[in-house]
Amino acid sequence: MNWTAPVDIYCERLGPGLLAEPLNAVTNAAFLVAAWLAWRAAKARGRLDWPMWTLIGLTAAIGVGSTLFHTFAQRWAGAADVIPILLFIVTYFGLSIWRFFGARAAEAVALAAGFLFFATGLRAAAGGALPDALQPAVGYLPALVALGMCGALLLARRHRVGWRLLGATALFTASLTFRSLDMAVCEGFPTGTHFMWHILNGCVLGTLLFAWIGHGAAPVAKQAPAG
Repeated sequence: MNWTAPVDIYCERLGPGLLAEPLNAVTNAAFLVAAWLAWRAAKARGRLDWPMWTLIGLTAAIGVGSTLFHTFAQRWAGAADVIPILLFIVTYFGLSIWRFFGARAAEAVALAAGFLFFATGLRAAAGGALPDALQPAVGYLPALVALGMCGALLLARRHRVGWRLLGATALFTASLTFRSLDMAVCEGFPTGTHFMWHILNGCVLGTLLFAWIGHGAAPVAKQAPAG
């Protein structure tokens, strides 16, 4: 594989060059802002534990990787864009199972690994069922479904963080819509809509980070004393 091969898959890019996607490039600042705000809030509340540092670092890495992709627009930069996103999805899912649902660490790791198999199957099924206009969203559909399910299950357990996760689900749905519309509206809107994917996803990750900062483990039912 030629890792320096050019990639041209977005409406805004009309040719080669580092500045050929200025709007798509600059809007990646949304991820860096989300990481910075989360760091400030976590530090102020004394919540800068190792999971928080991990999530903040991955959020910043998403911003950096996406910026590289929308400037260099080569295959290696595409990998730098996609890998941090995948790591954030799997890591946040596993950590949520551990902290929000109160699972053991080993159970959380097993479920996070299981999510990868679920994602592979759902992408394969959805890829053949969805129309061409929605194909750009297929790769992120498993994350959307998992996020919505976790939010609903947490609300059923009367855990307030469920509202934040459902809010992130709504934002993620909107961002996927803009991602899917990018090439479809290109003729009438030359800049495309991919930049809104960045802005809204920065809000999605910010919402998820603040959910982690503001809420502890799910409440555990107390057992009646023996005797």
